Amino acid sequence: MKDLTPDRSELDPIEIASLDEIQALQLERMKWSLNHAYKNVPFYKASFDAAGVHPDDLKSLADLAKFPFTLKQDLRDNYPFGMFAVPREQIIRVHASSGTTGQPTVVGYTQNDISTWADVVARSMRASGTRAGDVVHVAYGYGLFTGGLGAHYGAERLGCTVVPVSGGMTNRQVRLIEDFQASTIMVTPSYMLSILDEYRAQGRDPRESPLNVGIFGAEPWTNAMRAEVEAAFDMHAVDIYGLSEVIGPGVANECVETKDGLHIWEDHFYPEIINPETGEVVADGEPGELVFTSLTKEGFPIIRYRTRDLTRLLPGTARSMRRMEKITGRTDDMIILRGVNVFPTQIEEQIMAVESLAPHFQIELTRTGRMDAMVVHVEATAQAANAEARAASAAELARRIKSMVGVSAQVDVTEPEQVARSQGKAVRVVDNRPKG
Repeated sequence: MKDLTPDRSELDPIEIASLDEIQALQLERMKWSLNHAYKNVPFYKASFDAAGVHPDDLKSLADLAKFPFTLKQDLRDNYPFGMFAVPREQIIRVHASSGTTGQPTVVGYTQNDISTWADVVARSMRASGTRAGDVVHVAYGYGLFTGGLGAHYGAERLGCTVVPVSGGMTNRQVRLIEDFQASTIMVTPSYMLSILDEYRAQGRDPRESPLNVGIFGAEPWTNAMRAEVEAAFDMHAVDIYGLSEVIGPGVANECVETKDGLHIWEDHFYPEIINPETGEVVADGEPGELVFTSLTKEGFPIIRYRTRDLTRLLPGTARSMRRMEKITGRTDDMIILRGVNVFPTQIEEQIMAVESLAPHFQIELTRTGRMDAMVVHVEATAQAANAEARAASAAELARRIKSMVGVSAQVDVTEPEQVARSQGKAVRVVDNRPKG
């Protein structure tokens, strides 16, 4: 792989500023954000008043803990535009969730918000090793989902040539990567595996592809998957983090020179880690639920938003700003199986450790009588697809899950290409347990 470490002269000064400078800027911006939300969003005025706090009570960064949380349900309750802090006429872009699990959550952006978003995505891409003039293949979905347009505007801001492919038509994805000589791809990690499969199906050597950087986001993925993709393509694979409620992709990103966690762009987004049961803030280094407060957003300020993502905060390394570990799971997609907490990433890690298994999988939850059960559907590699080999692979994976995760699982090893492929976010868990 190429050495793509950026020169420090290319970085924004705040990326390598002292902690004192960063914290002073955060406090100034946090005071503005709290006042902006309180004065312009009826929900926040009512929420702060009910908690007995006022923006003027913020004297230090630690005082943020006095303020109430914002939940996804609050956004749903104020559908569609009740959380906007500027007149609707000043909102130049609207994004929204799919609403498949309830009322959609709607977010809005002013012109300045769009510019900030482009800046932080461009910063993320530069940290990933992408440079002005590179060809960037954007395979995130476009539309109301923030991934495609967020990546697109960031790549343009960095000065790249953007190929706005979106998802689907995987055979065409490969052709365009090759024909247009894309050096960076922005895509969900699960769909990158489908692109890898397509390379092999076309008889192409992925190590000969023009790709140097893969920027993967929108779903949790493991270092084992990183190792597979990097070895297969001879390219760097880095993690980008974001969510529409905070701004979209570009809230945090790994640096290509270290790949040791995602540096949070703390000049725009203030992170906290809380105990998900008690809501109490925990110290840096302790695991818990990630909470964000926006510091510069005009159209849709967000105060202490509970992301449901589980991680921990660590000191900066390649940049001064703090890092967050790769997301280990979510409080709301955690599987509780016979008293044991299980995350899909834990299952993925065990699959990646079995050489005869491909990295495509889906977890099915079932119930017989009063007992919940978990079935892991996973594919054999082409070299281990006969019935005897698949049975051995199933036994090995079941043993590893029991030993490393602590639960018994039924493992269904299929022939290649039998597990449903993703062209966006992977559906890792299918819950077929009876409701009620």
